[in-house]
Amino acid sequence: MSKIELRAAPHVHAPRSVENIMFNVVLALMPICIFSVWQYGLSSAVLIVTVTATCLATERFFSKASGKGNTLADWSATITGLLLALTLPPSFPLWMGAVAGFAAIALGKALFGGLGFNPFNPALVGRAFVQAAFPSTIASFVPAFAQQRFTSFVPSTWTAPLMIPTDNTGWIKDAAVDAFTGATPLGRWKFENFTYTTHDFLSGAVTASAGETSAILILLCGGYLALRKFMDWRIPVAVVGSAALLAWILHLAVPGRYPEPLFVVLSGGLMLGAVFMATDMATSPVTPLGIWIYGALIGVLTVVIRYFGGLTEGVMYAILIANAASPLIEQFTQPRAYGTAKTDTAGGAK
Repeated sequence: MSKIELRAAPHVHAPRSVENIMFNVVLALMPICIFSVWQYGLSSAVLIVTVTATCLATERFFSKASGKGNTLADWSATITGLLLALTLPPSFPLWMGAVAGFAAIALGKALFGGLGFNPFNPALVGRAFVQAAFPSTIASFVPAFAQQRFTSFVPSTWTAPLMIPTDNTGWIKDAAVDAFTGATPLGRWKFENFTYTTHDFLSGAVTASAGETSAILILLCGGYLALRKFMDWRIPVAVVGSAALLAWILHLAVPGRYPEPLFVVLSGGLMLGAVFMATDMATSPVTPLGIWIYGALIGVLTVVIRYFGGLTEGVMYAILIANAASPLIEQFTQPRAYGTAKTDTAGGAK
């Protein structure tokens, strides 16, 4: 007799897989990494390689220790490493970058059971860890397109733990480097009331973290993922739209104190966070209304932290807070099942 095989839904599967989606995200991040190396040179290149390699090694260690086998093929650890490196200053010491990579995978992913079980974006967990551990170092930056970026490393790149960097290349003596260290566009606006032009942001000629300076390039890479349906476009639209709207309202109220919305949207890590981090499938809601609420929460919190908090940047904490609120948002935005009433007078389930 022939056997009848019974399976639970879904019975029709899309041709996409986790590996395919993750690999396309890696492809989308490649132009941003290349542009970062073009901007900041050798130090940016070795930082990206070091952080990513640490994430891969940590992922392999924990997957083997837990008996899951080799999980590197799903590309998730590679994405974590690339995103984490792009949120760090190009001059970040490599040993600190390795600490960030280990914390991202160990605390942000392996601790919760691996891919799909993590409530927070692992790259931002690693970034938050080194933000707390090395606050002064993570606030030190170098200018883009320095003349010696392809012939020598920033002295702090190879600094050993607990040691002060020594300069044999002229980086520290460079007046431009000394003038711009620690002065990101958000920092200069917050403490000096200085704003950059739109051209500065579009060309990448600003001081920032390794992957935060080219909003147009980030949008193009995100557009590729959205067209391939590997990313929900509604999340970045909600993030950027809500941030721009709140910034516009505050600018109209007090134009001399608060900058124009375009400055808020293009500066800092808002674009990178909105396109590549807020859209993490494991940490974002899936309900239609919940997606818009989740994105709007990130945008509003980003502006609030930037304007009224002690930090110059708020994207990282805004996304982490929204990650924590994601299950609650999803619970209260569940669509009504077809055929059921909006209210149940009998006291049963709605």
